[in-house]
Amino acid sequence: MHSSTHNAPKSKINCTSCQACCCRLEVMLISDTGVPAAHISVDEWGAETMLRLDDGWCSALNRENLLCSIYENRPWICREFEMGSYDCIAIQPVNLVNVINTKLIY
Repeated sequence: MHSSTHNAPKSKINCTSCQACCCRLEVMLISDTGVPAAHISVDEWGAETMLRLDDGWCSALNRENLLCSIYENRPWICREFEMGSYDCIAIQPVNLVNVINTKLIY
């Protein structure tokens, strides 16, 4: 089964124009990559996620340059989330409404 990308928004995202939107998503820790304990949140069921601060952003995000402060030890999900991929483009504020509407139609 192939996923359809014919409705995918066109990417203009690169390292210099990224708004780090993915750093506001909940990131489950599904493998041990060495994420420092200070950046881990544990819920009442014992599930581990990346800690998000009061502003909603990942605690590992450097607020000055929007780069990951633990890049070498970032979670597996962050490693797999490709900049410029369909999922990345879909969460950009300008595209979010269009993607949601498209998914509701199908």
